[in-house]
Amino acid sequence: MSLFSKKIPSTETSLAGREDIMPVPEAHFVNNRPLKPPFPAHLKTALFGMGCFWGAERRFWEQPGIYTTAAGYAGGFTPNPTYEEVCSGRTGHSEVVLVVYDPAIITFEDLAALFWESHDPTQGMRQGNDIGSQYRSVIYVDDEALLKLARDSEQKFQSKLASAGHPSQITTEIGANQTFYYAEHYHQQYLAKVPDGYCGLGGTGVCYND
Repeated sequence: MSLFSKKIPSTETSLAGREDIMPVPEAHFVNNRPLKPPFPAHLKTALFGMGCFWGAERRFWEQPGIYTTAAGYAGGFTPNPTYEEVCSGRTGHSEVVLVVYDPAIITFEDLAALFWESHDPTQGMRQGNDIGSQYRSVIYVDDEALLKLARDSEQKFQSKLASAGHPSQITTEIGANQTFYYAEHYHQQYLAKVPDGYCGLGGTGVCYND
């Protein structure tokens, strides 16, 4: 659990971190593909944060067209943080899932639809009972075309929420070129290793596509 920090630290107040890269398994526990790049050139990547990364990662690896996934941290300042440091609220990172996908099979908008429907993107620095800045809703991409698609998808889902009578505004942070730091080995594909483990995902009940 976090210390319930709802404020993202500054560069000056964040933890120093370290140069050592977090060691992770070479292969995905479910599909046996690499967790780390280089990935095949035709694939694309995106980072999605929707609360605890355990359930979020499983939601993505189950989709057709997904090459690999990994749990990690992004959006903050501390290099190569530990889980405990992220949970302290002093790194600025959100728990995210690295999604490596084949756009010929699954489009970015398909991924965005899954993202918006699988959690409540209006809750700010929390997701259900998981409270803290590391549980905030985020989308990070690595090029301007995907950034525009992400922002367009936000506008579309906000309209869907309003039409459904949902009173709140989306608080999702959308940005580009955030460094991804892998989480510890035991977080990778956690719900495949512990099928009855905690999953806090819960959507609004509003569909992205009618």
